[in-house]
Amino acid sequence: MDDGAPTSDEQLMLDWVAGDGAAFEQLYGRHRTRLYRYLLRQVRDGALADELFQDVWQKVIIARTSWVPEAAFATWLYRIAHNRLGDHWRASKYRPPAPEDADERAARIPDPDTPERRLSEFEQRRRLQLALDALPPEQREVVVLRLEQELTLEEIGAITGAGRETVKSRLRYAMDKLRAGLGSDDA
Repeated sequence: MDDGAPTSDEQLMLDWVAGDGAAFEQLYGRHRTRLYRYLLRQVRDGALADELFQDVWQKVIIARTSWVPEAAFATWLYRIAHNRLGDHWRASKYRPPAPEDADERAARIPDPDTPERRLSEFEQRRRLQLALDALPPEQREVVVLRLEQELTLEEIGAITGAGRETVKSRLRYAMDKLRAGLGSDDA
């Protein structure tokens, strides 16, 4: 019966709801890194991202029995994360600035190439992170979901509660700002 194709997230979710604990382990393994990166990009604080990450998975565990495969599992997961971020922002009433060690964090990414190449790539990552940090939160979220999570406009709309055209517009404005911010060394 096993044709070698990976089991879909939706089937894993159904298997988990039916009692297969290994199915949850696979889902968690597939999504933990990307979900954490999404949360970290939004809050820019490792400890807070850890807390939110745990909260999101807790909500997934609690809500698993009410899950129905109407949308992709990833869409459902990121909708939970989006809502948890909204709860956090409402409770804190502000968004923190980028952490002071953001450059150090980016520098920790291993690169086996030459020191010159590492420095160049570090500088590119630093400039991209600064440009992302300068975006309004709604635009930054859309960029991260589209480029890092590779979600469709429709999936992003389902996560953020915005219409497809709004998502498309936010993405276009964000990309224009990123191009402008990254296109000039004088700025």
